[in-house]
Formats: sequence, structure tokens, C-alpha cells
Amino acid sequence: MTFRSRVIAATVAAAALAVVLACFASFFTTRNALLHAVDESLAQASHQTVSTNSGDDHFTGSYTELVLASGQTFPSSGVPIDSVITSYAKGKTGQLFRTVMIRNEYYRELIVALPAGSLVLLPAGSLSACPTGICQIKSTSAQLFVVNVTGQINELRNLVRTLLFVAAGVLLLALALGLILARAALHPLEKVTNEIETITETNDMRHRIEEGGVDELGRLRRVFNRLLNSVENSQTLQRQLVLDASHELRTPLTSLRTNAQVLSRANELDPSDLRQLTDDMVTQVDELASLVTDLGELARGERSEGAIEALRLDECVDECVDTARTYARIKDITIDVNVTPSMVEGRHDRLIRAISNLLTNAVKFTPTGGQIHIASSNGTVIVSDSGPGISEEDQPFVFNRFWRSASSRALPGSGLGLSIVAQVVAEFNGSVTVDRDPMLGGARFVMTLPTSGVDDEDF
Repeated sequence: MTFRSRVIAATVAAAALAVVLACFASFFTTRNALLHAVDESLAQASHQTVSTNSGDDHFTGSYTELVLASGQTFPSSGVPIDSVITSYAKGKTGQLFRTVMIRNEYYRELIVALPAGSLVLLPAGSLSACPTGICQIKSTSAQLFVVNVTGQINELRNLVRTLLFVAAGVLLLALALGLILARAALHPLEKVTNEIETITETNDMRHRIEEGGVDELGRLRRVFNRLLNSVENSQTLQRQLVLDASHELRTPLTSLRTNAQVLSRANELDPSDLRQLTDDMVTQVDELASLVTDLGELARGERSEGAIEALRLDECVDECVDTARTYARIKDITIDVNVTPSMVEGRHDRLIRAISNLLTNAVKFTPTGGQIHIASSNGTVIVSDSGPGISEEDQPFVFNRFWRSASSRALPGSGLGLSIVAQVVAEFNGSVTVDRDPMLGGARFVMTLPTSGVDDEDF
């Protein structure tokens, strides 16, 4: 079923429910009003009293017919006496209103039970024992009050037919209105759908939908435009990543090809030249492996897999420092550490990668015999070195992918390490900045992550 059909069906169903409830309410209200009026007249007749000459005796009231326990009636009016009436005449207490059919006509009956010894008023001469009409019935009996309601029943039937015609007309009107309203309400949605289909067919992510007003459809347009912005930015970044990666891969691959061609004449080379050639090839393969690893890290996007958990930032820093010291010893670099316990929210492997990249970058640019200082507290990691530092004009670009300053292009590396740091920090809603360290004179990176709210006293 289409959405348009569901809208029409919902409109017709709502109208049908409202009409059916209104018809039932109208019918039962009218029926109850008519029968209540008739029952009131019968009740008033049953409560009428006639006094004797003494003024002390009270009669049960006027009646249509008196039914004795034996089944005998006074006067005999031809009203059928069934078991219900007989049961009240034989001693069942209370009274009963009911509708019966007599000779193809509808009558409303009121049956009132009379206890033994009741005084009743009968038409004169109807009972030989009561020539004056005032008689005391020694046994239990029942009074029967009857009124013809055929006219009222016929009016109710006419009302039912009228309500059926009205309900059918209203449902047809609701169907027509549902078609019109569905067409009018869904036309803007169809327009948006057509625009989305056009974007899908043309793959033009630069196209934007007219946002319109502040209603739900306008919100849908704005959300879809934001989605297009995200997709367009993602595509742009992917294209740029492919272009940059192909450019970075070209140089080591070309060098490897050249070395491989030279290696084919290994019997003509000196042993020292051959050793240098193979060392160069191993270095180039390592650079390619590092580049592929970094590209895989960037391919994760801004959101990596795995659950975010509370991590001890100081323990992560210590783990990275232990690894960095292995490479720092080769250049006789001293790494000073000053950490205090703090908790952050993140993923262990990603956080380790970010801190390691900062330390690797510091080791790379710190001269032999230099110094690196790393501090951590309250969700912040500061890595400073005694290298040449980063000039102010280069600082805005250090976190861009494949970017390397003019002075560092001769050094090994892909230019992706700091961009991975920026990506990890953005994933955990943190920040990273770079400036010049006033004490060591080199670069200073400050990485700040949101803390998990655990106090130092809890460690």
C-alpha cells in the first residue's frame, strides 16, 4: 500500500468512526427519550390513587388490567398473559418495563406486582364481588399498564434509515476529501522525492533542495541538505586522499623500480654498493608499509569501531614513552616524563596511536643529544622538544594530510602522523594545538581530551 493510499484510508477510517459513533449516539439518545416519556406516563398511571368514602384507604391506582394469581384478568382486554406476567401475579415483587408485539403492533407494558390484601379500583360490574368497583384482593396479583408505541417504533426505524443514508453520504464525502487532501498534502513531498531521485540519477552532490518553511517538510529538506553536505565533503576528502596517496606512493615506487633495475646487475656492483642498495630498498619498503598503515588509519574516518571506555591517560602516556625511548636511544635523546593520574573517555588503540605519533614526530625532529618533555594531567598531554620547531606560518597546516614543511621533506615519513592525531582528537571531542615551547625552543603540541569526571583521590 502506498503512502497516499494510507493517508486516504486513515482519513476515511477516522470519518467512518466519527459517523458511526454519531449515528449510534443519535439513535440511542432518541430511542431512550421516546421510551422514557412513555415509561414516565405509565409510571404516573401506576401511582395514581383513589380514596374511599372513609378517606383512610388508598388504592394502588388506575390500571389497564388486573391479573390474579390464578391467571384470571379483570377486565379482559385481550392482552396476552405470558409466564412473566403470571410470575409477578403469583408473588414476584417489583415492577418491569418491556416492549411487546400484540397483533402486529408494538406496545409498552408496565407490570407492577401487588401484595395480598391490596385495594384496587375496577370498573363497576367487572367483578361480582365488588359491585362498586373498589375491591380488596386477598391473594397476590399484578397490575398491567399498556400503551401502544407503534408510532414511536416506526419513527425510530425512519431515523435508522435516515442515519444510514447520512453515514453513506458522509463516507463518500470523506473519501473525496481524502483524495483531495492527500494530493494537496503529498504534492510537496513528491516534489522533494523527485529532486532526490534526480540527485541519485545524476550523482550531483552539489545540488541543494530548496529548504522552504519551518514545518516538518522544511525540516526534512534542511536535514537532507546537511546530508548532501556531508556526502560531498566526504567525497572531496576521498578524492583528495586518493590523489595525495598516489602522489606519495609514486616517489618510493619509482625509487624501488630504479633500484630493482640496478639490482639486476648485482654481479657488476661492489659489495659495499650492493649492501647500500639493499639497505635503501629495505628503507623504501618500510616507508611504503608505514604509508599503507597510515592510510588504513585515516580510512577509518572520524568514527572508529569499538566501544568507548574510561582510560587512564597517564598509563597510556607511560606505555607510549616506553616505546619511544627505544628509538630515542639511537639519537641519544632524553625523554623527561611528568604525569599525574587522570581519566578520559576513548578507545585504547586510537589514543595510543595519537600519543605515539606525537612522540615519534618529536623524536624525528629532535637533534642528537636533544631533549623531549612530555607532561600529562587532567586530560591534557603536552609534548615538547628541543628541535627547530614549527614556524608560525606553517602551524595552521601541520595537521593537514600529507603536508610537510620545506625543511622536513628530505626526512622519512608520509606526512600523515599529525593528521591522524587530529582525527583521533576530533573523534573524542577534544582538541590539539601547536606552538613553540618557551623552555626547549622546539615545537610544543598540546592535546586535550574530555575527562570522565573521576577525581585524583579515586586513583
